[in-house]
Amino acid sequence: MIISFEGIDGSGKSTQAKLLLEKLQSEGRSVLYVREPGGTDVSERIRSVLLDPDVQMDPFTEMLLFSAARSELVRTKIRDVLASGGIVICDRFFDSTVAYQGGGRQLADPLWLNDFQRSVTGGIVPDRTYLVRVDLSVARERLESRFGQDEAEDRMEQAGAAFFQRVIETYDHLANAEPNRFLVLDGALPIESLQRQISEDVEHLLAR
Repeated sequence: MIISFEGIDGSGKSTQAKLLLEKLQSEGRSVLYVREPGGTDVSERIRSVLLDPDVQMDPFTEMLLFSAARSELVRTKIRDVLASGGIVICDRFFDSTVAYQGGGRQLADPLWLNDFQRSVTGGIVPDRTYLVRVDLSVARERLESRFGQDEAEDRMEQAGAAFFQRVIETYDHLANAEPNRFLVLDGALPIESLQRQISEDVEHLLAR
């Protein structure tokens, strides 16, 4: 089983992904946790380039680099875990590229990019995607509280409010298009409430 967490930075998705990891590990389950981009030596090197605020690149190049990091991760780690019956938790997966590069960068038709990303993963699609949704203003307040207003933003965070609003809207479209895969969660709820919703849903998935 593969479970992905999506949402803009500051939504709380990473917190929930790690809480689910801890819960499943405490139950003795075999779990691989990965973040995107990253997870392998090659993918981590690509991550450093993608997030470097001093690096400028064409949006299509950006999309291909995200895709290359994902392809490496799938083929060297994720596929083997799934084949052995383990669980993979992804802090972002291909929906991020559709939302950020397709919607945010307005690089290409999100439908085309969605199909392309499924080719990148060799047809691997999450069994469940948790979209932790928050308003942009809430996400920004959380990030400022966490890191301080003076901390330098990475290259993606420098994109601006209009960019991130398009990302949010694209995530909404993706969730509406695949209601059986996506579970949309209110990121404004307390951490414990979200954790409980996710845990109950995962228990149902595992019981199938």
